[in-house]
Amino acid sequence: MNDKTNLRADLRAVAELIQPGEKVLDLGCGDGTLLRYLLDAKQITGRGVELSEEGVLTCVRKGVSVRQGDLHEGLGDYPDDSFDTVILSYTIPYLNDPAFIMKEMLRVGRRAIVSFPNWGHWRCRLSFLLTGRIPVTPGLPQPWDTSPRARPLTIRDFGEFCERHHVRITQEIYLQGAHRVPVRRDKNLRATTAIFELV
Repeated sequence: MNDKTNLRADLRAVAELIQPGEKVLDLGCGDGTLLRYLLDAKQITGRGVELSEEGVLTCVRKGVSVRQGDLHEGLGDYPDDSFDTVILSYTIPYLNDPAFIMKEMLRVGRRAIVSFPNWGHWRCRLSFLLTGRIPVTPGLPQPWDTSPRARPLTIRDFGEFCERHHVRITQEIYLQGAHRVPVRRDKNLRATTAIFELV
């Protein structure tokens, strides 16, 4: 799969940050689509970690190296600086202890890339205000009762989280749908998705 157009918009942005030949760990890799693309297009050495059996089986069918397990337990097996980049895409809202995972990501990798749907987007705010119900977002399209437990997260929340945990943001990418949003003060209102490079 060499065609970047088959990737979700945030995964396309993440893929652009990866250099050819890197060692990459994708946490919560799902069906392995991003890793398969990076293996083919950028000749990376890649590995995924995925909790769901269905995701693991799909990765294996795609020829993606994957380990089944909970992120809170499995990262301790990796030595320091095992990877150039550790990716956490659309997974951080589901973590029980995001601070622990972030610390581990930056221990096992030289840098981390995190993406998530922004609940601070104006449509989420308006939807909640007008309906009094938890918004369904493009990144989290399931109703609350059928989706995995997630913590709503905004760009502003994540920036404060990084400050509290002494994580440095080296690059920011904001998307509205598939289009980039300029990095400005109103990004928390305008962006549907955020991607951060961290060290």
